Amino acid sequence: MPVEQQPERAVAPMAERFLQSLRRRNASENTVLSYGKDLALFAEHFVAGGNPDFSIDDVTGHTIREFMSEGLGRGLTRATVARRLSALRAFFDFLVQEEGLPRNPARSVASPKIPKKLPSVMTPEEANQFVDSVKCDGNRVQSQDKVVRDRLILELLYGTGLRVSELVGLDVDDIDRRERWINVRGKGRKERQVPFGEKAGAALDRYLEDRARLKAPREIRALFVHRWGRRFRRLTARSVGLILKKYATAFNGDPALHPHSLRHAFATHLLSEGADLRAIQELLGHANLSTTQKYTQLSIEHLMRVYDSAHPKS
Repeated sequence: MPVEQQPERAVAPMAERFLQSLRRRNASENTVLSYGKDLALFAEHFVAGGNPDFSIDDVTGHTIREFMSEGLGRGLTRATVARRLSALRAFFDFLVQEEGLPRNPARSVASPKIPKKLPSVMTPEEANQFVDSVKCDGNRVQSQDKVVRDRLILELLYGTGLRVSELVGLDVDDIDRRERWINVRGKGRKERQVPFGEKAGAALDRYLEDRARLKAPREIRALFVHRWGRRFRRLTARSVGLILKKYATAFNGDPALHPHSLRHAFATHLLSEGADLRAIQELLGHANLSTTQKYTQLSIEHLMRVYDSAHPKS
């Protein structure tokens, strides 16, 4: 008679313990949600395949490769499949360290090779014109109050290089208006200080005057708030993405611009003007310099385009 499957050895409850451990270690909510979704799909894959008693003890490198192949066969990108493998590696590392699993089967599986794609970057002139296009005079994309808010959003995204999650996570108390510093909570709840310029400071002053007129309750400390009837909510990253899409469409008819485009522009333009790569790393909140170095490649590509178009021997 077969031994009854112990439910605590199933993937789903083990995954929940892993996600709880991530929260205890102050992982970002985006990371927790992403890992949770990938692990749920992993568990469902084998249950749907007729193996309801599938447990972590049954996982091998072969079963993980099968899961990845199934995703590629359904048309998932290599980047998505590589992200799923990354989630599985972190999950099984946790099981080895905390749950006594003898080995991590995901470590024997090679990640799909992902073609390196460098993001397109606006020129400094284009970036400034885009930000400056968001103004109250004659702008009909949003109501006038929202235009003031949206101008500050763009000033901060391009002027500080914040991630959109960092931007919407800002509280009023995170801003030092006198010294023009922002206390930013980045990935893994790591904090850093980022300066902002005069234009962003002026946009901030105008916005805070409008925000005060909203009369949000004192306990609502979010810098960017959205009023829904009588309720106030923190503006979401998705809302910021939609805001940029509206203005980009109005500016040049291109709705593909997203918040990270301005972060790329921030870093690339700093580097082009001679800023130190380590300083850019600190401003962006990158844990590894290698992540920041991709902007070096962007600048090299720009220089090559200039050379090819301008040098008589090119």
